[in-house]
Amino acid sequence: MIGMGTVINVVLLLAGGIIGLAGGRFFIPRLQDTLMKAAGVSVLFVGLSGALAGMLTAAPDGSIASTGSMMVFASLAFGSLIGEAINLDSKFEQFGEWLKRKTGSDGDNEFVNAFVTASLTACIGAMAIVGSIQDGLTGDWSTLAMKGALDALIVLVMTASMGKGCLFSAIPVAIFQGSITFLAQFIHPIMTEAALANLSLVGSILIFCVGVNLIWEKLFKPANMLPAVVIAAAIAFLPL
Repeated sequence: MIGMGTVINVVLLLAGGIIGLAGGRFFIPRLQDTLMKAAGVSVLFVGLSGALAGMLTAAPDGSIASTGSMMVFASLAFGSLIGEAINLDSKFEQFGEWLKRKTGSDGDNEFVNAFVTASLTACIGAMAIVGSIQDGLTGDWSTLAMKGALDALIVLVMTASMGKGCLFSAIPVAIFQGSITFLAQFIHPIMTEAALANLSLVGSILIFCVGVNLIWEKLFKPANMLPAVVIAAAIAFLPL
């Protein structure tokens, strides 16, 4: 069934969030802070491993060579400029504030931050795009099911430490992946191997930035950096 992958992903994410919410209320603030840092380290290394896998290659003589540095710089620089001009971060927060009011969570100071952080973690990455295209073209939902299991674990820990705002990351995940699944036949031709590799590399760097924000104070605005993944994919088609 076309679209089943996104349904499974959302259900698993919600299940992880509900378990985290149920367990988190029994943790004292010190343990919640520890869990948040644990989530931050996990997300940070997920992003770091993906970025290093995309940039480092083994030469025939056994040495390690780095590639893609200029592509990364150009994508992040121009993508961030576009994102700042549009101010995507503000729009995410505005939607989070709206959800906060509609769900009667006005007393939850972490709601918006939890929603934005969990949403970016679950939406950024090649698995969301590749899995949605596979689902849309062939009905193969296995990649999104695997992603859903990973999302469940990460959102479980995030919800236990940051609160129920993380649960509502299911909304952008459903919209984003559902849209790609619906448009899969149009997106598939432009998702060449090179474009997907660029997208995966830059997406992993953005996930790394999300992890940094979980551990330290908000140093980055990953939402404003999202256009970088589009530019990264577009660069693959330039005659370089």
